[in-house]
Amino acid sequence: MGLTQSGSRTNNAIMNKSVGPLLNTLLFTVFVPGTVAGYMPCRLRQGAAPVTGVERWIAIAIIVIGVAIYLYTSFWSFAMIGGGTPAPVAPTKILVVKGLHRFVRNPMYLGVALVIGGQACLFHSMLIAIYLACFWLIVHLFVLLYEEPTLRKQFGEQYDRYRASVPRWIPKVR
Repeated sequence: MGLTQSGSRTNNAIMNKSVGPLLNTLLFTVFVPGTVAGYMPCRLRQGAAPVTGVERWIAIAIIVIGVAIYLYTSFWSFAMIGGGTPAPVAPTKILVVKGLHRFVRNPMYLGVALVIGGQACLFHSMLIAIYLACFWLIVHLFVLLYEEPTLRKQFGEQYDRYRASVPRWIPKVR
């Protein structure tokens, strides 16, 4: 009985520590990726009808994979493991190097890019494709000029070792 209560207390403590980051991540997700990968592509498609057949299912699969990558990385890796959020104002308290972060340093951005790219394919939209290119350029500059220097300051040598062994954009499959 004592073992169960102790285990239960530990689980409750973990959940209590995670509730704030989970709620903040939910808010961030609705407003930032929700706008960037949902609202904006919807506006840019200008009422275009989705493609049909196999092409439709491929585009939908790309979108679903992108959503899954984003949700897994933001909610599990950042909120539950890292104790923070994807938002720069509430970063993780530990350097997250588990999960998809073992293969690529920025899986969350890749997930969002897949969602946007999948919509460009689904609606044969050149505007969404151009928007994706602009998104990618902005994210790349953000990572280079803000995120990486900030992580280096926060985590020092631990981040340097991680950066040396895990690529920024193209996943490293081991």
